[in-house]
Amino acid sequence: MKKTLAALTAAVSLSLFSTGAAAEAASYQVKTGDTMWGIASKYGVPLTELKKANNRTSNNLLYPGQKLTIPAAAVSAADQDLLARLVHAEAKGEPYAGKVAVATVVLNRVASPDFPNSVKGVVYEKSNGYYAFTPVKNGAINKPADAEAKKAVKEALAFRGQGSGSLFFFNPKTAVSKWVFSREVTVTIGNHRFAK
Repeated sequence: MKKTLAALTAAVSLSLFSTGAAAEAASYQVKTGDTMWGIASKYGVPLTELKKANNRTSNNLLYPGQKLTIPAAAVSAADQDLLARLVHAEAKGEPYAGKVAVATVVLNRVASPDFPNSVKGVVYEKSNGYYAFTPVKNGAINKPADAEAKKAVKEALAFRGQGSGSLFFFNPKTAVSKWVFSREVTVTIGNHRFAK
């Protein structure tokens, strides 16, 4: 119930206050070379939702001039910026795929009943006196995100609902928590291990 109310509030807030491309776009005219994945990434909407809004199942074939309905983004422009700042701070120097994976961890936590139900709630979560993410503690979260971090967030939003369900990431060379090593590893990208 709490998540449903939060999702409804976010949708209403987005439609009333957001100035992002996803909120402004009700439809999109397909251009040569466009793909469903590319359009979903551009607007930061889950690919599954884009397909659903356009009555697509497995057929991804697009034709130039065709009009597609772009569903409203479930994550506000402000939350996308916050998430991009976290990705920039946590995954600076990591491969692009690792940046997408860091953003995906936050989105997976939002969807999980075990974590706060908003991007802001997950990013600023404090448990047993400790922040979940080091950049919140050291202030790096307040630095602007670069273009690659912003792009990684859009891609993570497009990827939402797919993947292995990672809820954690850590650098095994610097991690001090023994507990995190007990988690099931889903993938290793660069210096980070992702786990659930």
